[in-house]
Amino acid sequence: MANKPKVAIYWLGACAGCDEAIVDLNEAILQVVETVEIVLWPLAMDFKYDRIEAMGDEEITLSILTGSVRNSDHEEMARLLRKKSKLVLAFGACACFGGTAGLANFKTREDIFNWVYRDAPTVVNPETKFPQTETRINGKILTLPEFYDHVYTLNQIIDVDFYLPGCPPPPDLIANAVNAVVSGDLPPKGSTLAPRSALCDTCSRNKKKPSRMEIRQIKRIHEVEADPDSCFLAQGIICLGPATRSGCGETCIKTNIPCRGCFGPPPGVVGAGPKYLSALTSLIKAETDEDIREIIDSIDDPAGYFYRFTEPTSILGRKMPGKQMEE
Repeated sequence: MANKPKVAIYWLGACAGCDEAIVDLNEAILQVVETVEIVLWPLAMDFKYDRIEAMGDEEITLSILTGSVRNSDHEEMARLLRKKSKLVLAFGACACFGGTAGLANFKTREDIFNWVYRDAPTVVNPETKFPQTETRINGKILTLPEFYDHVYTLNQIIDVDFYLPGCPPPPDLIANAVNAVVSGDLPPKGSTLAPRSALCDTCSRNKKKPSRMEIRQIKRIHEVEADPDSCFLAQGIICLGPATRSGCGETCIKTNIPCRGCFGPPPGVVGAGPKYLSALTSLIKAETDEDIREIIDSIDDPAGYFYRFTEPTSILGRKMPGKQMEE
């Protein structure tokens, strides 16, 4: 075991879907386990944090971190694993871009606490008690992590070496990323371990895409019966393929669900939201300003559509300076 590269897998503000994606490598994960020593993985194994704290700096070859940073415990563990690791991989949309949890940045911490602990219809809290970082009970002090007023991406908190996007990342890219670390065949620091093209370039529906598209009406996928072979945009259904990196295997599209952007923007695109809005508005066909406004107003929850996975990295959500992902 001593000669094997040490690997840590840890979730921050995450749903465990990325960890499950690693488990879903099935037989391939056995090959990975044979070549590395897993020193931390809360989902699958029982390790204690003090074991990590006792390790030397950079003793861990690779730390795979999933999830965004939302509280002080997330930040503490992210900084600890950064110190103890030679390489850190931001794994999944939440670590790379903030993920769906990042949409909470449109609300304040007070808004969230008021709703969850006071105002929601199912809440019974007559004394209006909110969680506290310290609470004294029977002479003892109970502690909770500090809940931050913002959702951060991993690289807004620590230095990140590589990125693997997706919600969750697909098995082939996971295996390629781990094998690259084990073999030492790594791209330049800051690289995204996924294809460099836009999703539209690999989408099979391109075959039926008209040479000139015009959108006269915005349709929602659950309200229509979409043609499973035709371009979603040609049908008036919002699909973020033009502003999203490829590599996901078109999982959603193959089940007749339009892309929502979990792989983030392709190389050269700083923000997926503005890029997509520019593409979408260029396709709108309307005769008057009123017609244009009617079409735009029919887009329910624009922020949820265009920034579903990337709000903390966007101009709307970048609260503190953070290094942008490299191409």
